[in-house]
Amino acid sequence: MPAVAMTVNGKSVTGDVDARTLLVQFLRENLRLTGTHVGCDTSQCGACVVHIDGKAVKSCTVLALQAAGAQVATIEGLAPNGAPLHPMQAAFRENHGLQCGYCTPGMIMSAIDIVNRLGHDLEDKTIREELEGNICRCTGYHNIVKAIAAGAKAMQGQPAGQQAAE
Repeated sequence: MPAVAMTVNGKSVTGDVDARTLLVQFLRENLRLTGTHVGCDTSQCGACVVHIDGKAVKSCTVLALQAAGAQVATIEGLAPNGAPLHPMQAAFRENHGLQCGYCTPGMIMSAIDIVNRLGHDLEDKTIREELEGNICRCTGYHNIVKAIAAGAKAMQGQPAGQQAAE
């Protein structure tokens, strides 16, 4: 089996993987980072969104070997080891942007990417359009949109290097 090496949440990691191993499987099964969820296995739901080299990617669409040498950030990397919540995580909590929570890690990782690409002053319509690849089966999205708008504003005060999951 080939070996793969990458940086995940700021730490160098390596592992032997089958050439067909998806990044989401590597993260969950090899590294035990289970915050990245598998929701649909068809790239439709967005529960598996992580950042690869600073961009949001559905980790069920990427082979682990394709991420070799990359910087991968997961939901666990946003507030490691008891650090304060990332502003987007706090906004989801404060605005009740979740119900069962299954989609929440992917929503938060997508939301941070939206802010990094489009800025801190987001209209509801823009947020809804940008979330098109993320499915929540519990909510009507109203509180998710509210949480992302609040998180975007809260991220404005952060140093640039702390706005994205690293």
